[in-house]
Amino acid sequence: MLMHVINMGHDVFRANDKLAEKNRKLLEKHEVFAVNVMGAIGSGKTTLIEEAVKALKDRYRIAVIAGDVIAEMDASRFRKLGVPTVPANTGKECHLDAKLVEKALEELDLENIDLLIIENVGNLICPVDFKLGEELRVVAVSVSEGDDIILKHPMIFKTSELAVINKVDIAKAVDVNPETMKRDILILNPEIPVLLTSKHDKESLKAWIGYLEEGIKDMKGI
Repeated sequence: MLMHVINMGHDVFRANDKLAEKNRKLLEKHEVFAVNVMGAIGSGKTTLIEEAVKALKDRYRIAVIAGDVIAEMDASRFRKLGVPTVPANTGKECHLDAKLVEKALEELDLENIDLLIIENVGNLICPVDFKLGEELRVVAVSVSEGDDIILKHPMIFKTSELAVINKVDIAKAVDVNPETMKRDILILNPEIPVLLTSKHDKESLKAWIGYLEEGIKDMKGI
């Protein structure tokens, strides 16, 4: 007896990729540099985004899509910084997808945005397979997650284009070596830039902020 196997997962990913490409072309048309910031709960994604917004908002027009099971909490933090913010509630889903981002883009004036930061749901597994239409995929990880967190979640580091090891100021307190974490990331993805950051060290944040600024300039051909 022949068995017909239907690969639902493949169809879902293919449909998402098609829509993500549509999002990407729309953003590119309006010269919007879009960044997908991924990472586990507690990695410091929200703080990294806040610091970037504060540093860049006087020179560039910024908007944020805040994705979460209940997105309003983080969205309110970004609104306080005076930037257009759209909460994208995922409900039971552990990641954003291209459809949710498409809906969020409809609420934004893309003609007046230079940088769009998309904060993904706090998870190191689910967001991996779902492109959103972003120009840059960033993964943030905190030293508080342990120096074995990288090799436990290899795919998100293999498929990202920038890695941020955050909260390095508490590394000794949690008995973690950030250089070990960096080494593991580079084992998985030898070409990826790796930044070490702390919100208490403004100098360490300059590379993160500068990376975003260079992306904006490249998108606009400045």
